[in-house]
Amino acid sequence: MATPMTTMSPLVEQMYASIGVNPHSVKGDPNIAHIEIHQNRVLGVHLVPGFEVEAEEREDGIAAVMRVRAGVHIDKPVQVCFGVIPETGLQRIELDITVEDGARVGILAHCTFPFARSVRHEMDAVIRVGRHAEYAYFERHVHGAEGGVIVIPKTRVHVAEGGRFRTDFELIKGRVGEIDIDLDATCEAHSVLDVLARVSGSQNDRIRINETARLVGEGARGVLNTHIALRDEARAEVYNTLIANAPEARGHVDCKEIVQGNAIAKAVPIVEVNNPKAHVTHEAAIGSVDSKQLETLMSRGLTEDEAVDLIIQGLLS
Repeated sequence: MATPMTTMSPLVEQMYASIGVNPHSVKGDPNIAHIEIHQNRVLGVHLVPGFEVEAEEREDGIAAVMRVRAGVHIDKPVQVCFGVIPETGLQRIELDITVEDGARVGILAHCTFPFARSVRHEMDAVIRVGRHAEYAYFERHVHGAEGGVIVIPKTRVHVAEGGRFRTDFELIKGRVGEIDIDLDATCEAHSVLDVLARVSGSQNDRIRINETARLVGEGARGVLNTHIALRDEARAEVYNTLIANAPEARGHVDCKEIVQGNAIAKAVPIVEVNNPKAHVTHEAAIGSVDSKQLETLMSRGLTEDEAVDLIIQGLLS
């Protein structure tokens, strides 16, 4: 599937507008690959040499196979926009992604549910990063104020020798609703894994993150990083597991959560070392806004609420 749209539908315009992106700046550059998906419809696809996509529309979502050919470097990030604009709906996305040996690609994914009252978004992804290949994925969610979204992303990752995988999940605009992130990654020799999740919850939002990294190859490195801010009655559970099975494998688990009001946070870092030459560390910190930081900012003229917001922005930036 490689035919670009000759005209831009109002729905595409609305999806991009909801995330604060000018669609013409994306679609006007022939060197930027982009894909637009609304519920179970592929609204637009534009590809660049070496980047291949086959998408199948299903009754309740999309199944897509993406491939970056060996040795190809995609210089500009691929723009992907998933969305459900109506107040209700179901979207299931199945992704099969292969970045072949020596290839390099970055993907900027926007997931938008601006008016959701009862929307369910499920994503099931399998990602293979080849030898000495690089894959970077930044997923930015924009939700509405109602909290009527259930987001369930499940990802399975394999990083081959010398490969690099990075993912950054951001949900800091609008209500979370409910989110349940499940990621499991296996890293071969001298590969690098860098996982970051940044989420802001309020009212009765529910957040669950379960991430596992397995460092099975010599010299593999992995980091699981989670930053969460909770207000009101929001709740979060974070389970980060890092397993080092090979010599010279190195890993770190880091979870930071700020809670306010009646919010409840739980963090369970699990580290397992099965080789005497491997080394894994962990750190978890849960608590309210630091009083010294708060006093310093308020002494500079900010109100307490403004100071708290600034500290939270720093955590989530």
